[in-house]
Amino acid sequence: MKHKRDSRLPILLAAIMTGLAGFRAAADPPLGPDEGRPAVLWDHADEVVGRTAFVYGQVVDVGHTQKLNFLNFAPRPQDAFTAVIPAAALAKFKPDLESLYLNKFVRVRGLVKTYRGHAEIEVADPAQVQVLDKLPELKPLGRLRTEPMTSVTVATFNILNLFDDFDDPDRADEGTEPKPKAQMERVAKAIRELNADVVALEEIETREYLHRFVDAFLPDLGYQVVEIEGNDPRGIDVAVLSRVPVGAVTSHRHLSFPDATGKPSRFKRDLLSVTIEPPGGEAFDVWVVHLQSNYEGKEYAEPVRLGEARKVRSLLDQRLKADPKARILIMGDFNDVWESAGVKAIVGDGATALKCFAEELPTDARITYSKEPYRSMIDFILATPAMAERYMPGTYRIIAGSEETLGSDHCPVSAKFKTGMSEPAPERN
Repeated sequence: MKHKRDSRLPILLAAIMTGLAGFRAAADPPLGPDEGRPAVLWDHADEVVGRTAFVYGQVVDVGHTQKLNFLNFAPRPQDAFTAVIPAAALAKFKPDLESLYLNKFVRVRGLVKTYRGHAEIEVADPAQVQVLDKLPELKPLGRLRTEPMTSVTVATFNILNLFDDFDDPDRADEGTEPKPKAQMERVAKAIRELNADVVALEEIETREYLHRFVDAFLPDLGYQVVEIEGNDPRGIDVAVLSRVPVGAVTSHRHLSFPDATGKPSRFKRDLLSVTIEPPGGEAFDVWVVHLQSNYEGKEYAEPVRLGEARKVRSLLDQRLKADPKARILIMGDFNDVWESAGVKAIVGDGATALKCFAEELPTDARITYSKEPYRSMIDFILATPAMAERYMPGTYRIIAGSEETLGSDHCPVSAKFKTGMSEPAPERN
């Protein structure tokens, strides 16, 4: 005879889990609601279009139409940032906009967008506008590199579950705790130590949260964020940070192909292709991989991972057949060691085999996954023959560490390549 299930049990379990989550969040808090939001003066608002930000300035004019009201930050609104208050929200602003804000210094919070070429924030609540005694001194955000570059440093880093504290109803993310701020600080410290121009990242939950991470801890490095949502049910994606101009971006998340047993499969995350365009140099592509892990057991994982690897190689062969001189770096978390069938499938053989420069390092230094008993090298930077010709010997690097020192159970890998720009001739005495 089966016992009737206690209908209160799920409620009790949910309460316990909520309490534990609250305790963990208090002990290891993630970013607060407004941490990592960019802050700019009004005449730099165009730099944060598409993001929730704080914009500072002085309201020099208040305008009204039948449907909209405006807090203008310059005499010519078309040349400036504007806070736009819909007519339906005007009654919340008492006694009136002029008394509240005219000629005063303010901070406006909201999503920055553009209308007819100038930046604006729609303000539906007075809480979005804070009156200040004076404007703060804000450090400028970092900018893309525009000076000619003779070399570029690239890196890859699985930063371990950069998750926010929002439960996405369309993703199975509730089982993954938000990444503690202390871990994020350690990740950021490692990225600063890399000082790479282009960084491939794995285990990113959302583009917006990656933006917030960059703005909170790396605002001066000039990184732009490239991320497209992939296939992972938890929501982890691959991404690229680049302080070098970016060209075409391609996702392969929708490709269907067989795994090693012949079953239909897709990339479990994505294969993200990003064209990097160094000023003064020649463009090259970065392909970011995060192959199937052994989390669900090796018996399941290995055929899936091998299928992914073979598809990466197939796409690469197509590209190299069309352009044997294609400059491509394939980098990321391969979730397998150098001798494995999956890594060998991607590397290939013969004239189009990929090159890895890890052999420059001592054997005991070739560790990119730091947890015992699985310490091994599973993160790589691989180069096509034409890109390998640009490699600068002695620059392949692994920053050794652990979750306690790096904020991740993976160690970052970096390497340096020439851009193809001619070196300046030495000055004559």
